[in-house]
Amino acid sequence: MAAQKINEGLEHLAKAEKYLKTGFLKWKPDYDSAASEYGKAAVAFKNAKQFEQAKDACLREAAAHENNRKLYSLCRAYEQAGMMLKELQKLPEAVHLIEKASMMYLENGTPDTAAMALERAGKLIENVNPEKAVQLYQQTANVFENEERLRQAVELLGKASRLLVRGRRFDEAAASIQKEKNIYKEIENYPTCYKKTIAQVLVHLHRNDYVAAERCVRESYSIPGFNGSEDCAALEQLLEGYDQQDQDQVSAVCNSPLFKYMDNDYAKLGLSLVVPGGGIKKKSPATPQAKPDGTTPTAAAEEEEDEYSGGLC
Repeated sequence: MAAQKINEGLEHLAKAEKYLKTGFLKWKPDYDSAASEYGKAAVAFKNAKQFEQAKDACLREAAAHENNRKLYSLCRAYEQAGMMLKELQKLPEAVHLIEKASMMYLENGTPDTAAMALERAGKLIENVNPEKAVQLYQQTANVFENEERLRQAVELLGKASRLLVRGRRFDEAAASIQKEKNIYKEIENYPTCYKKTIAQVLVHLHRNDYVAAERCVRESYSIPGFNGSEDCAALEQLLEGYDQQDQDQVSAVCNSPLFKYMDNDYAKLGLSLVVPGGGIKKKSPATPQAKPDGTTPTAAAEEEEDEYSGGLC
């Protein structure tokens, strides 16, 4: 079966080459027919699991479409070549080609297709190069935002935020989550704003920035329904426990269902949150207790000092 498909692919390549030849009666190559044959060859090689040959056929198809000025078909061929590279486990090269295709989609006036290609590239590289995946997801979000498709944009920003948290790039994560929150406010998805506030606070506390975490909660009071919500109450408890260096209170809040059932990356932030000072509670100033005779320990010490203040003689 594989041998048959390989032969089929080679036949299509031979036909494509014939279409590109010129002669006395044929002055111009037939790029359109050649591109079609290269495409068929790529499919045949792919079915035979000859991904290197399939990739080469896709790139030849792309070149034919470029000469024929068919930009959309050129982009598709580059994208297909990228997917063949993925099968060969050459992920950086695959992402490069798919990213190139997406930029061409934008130039061709098809931003939706460009965004889908960028997202696909992000998924490919996510486990190998998270930093590149973050960049691709943010690019995709920008494309969707420019097209006023805010729900799709915020979904991609969420993927970028979680990867930033996973990589402990907390400064960038805080900024990314704020962008998410702004969009959710704009589309009036207020309950999700509450969840993003929790995520923000956890990130700020892992940055050891209590002031930013507190400001984040304070600013969220303007979001309809936040004040009085269980999210708000939990965050106030969390900040109180953190400020008082009460590890038990912080752990109780972070182990509550509200925190534990968040996205896994944020739930882990909660479970690993440690208060400053090693969990030793701040001591509130204690009032000295009076002895049965009515004197306080401090007063008794002062009297004892006065008794010997003149010396022993």
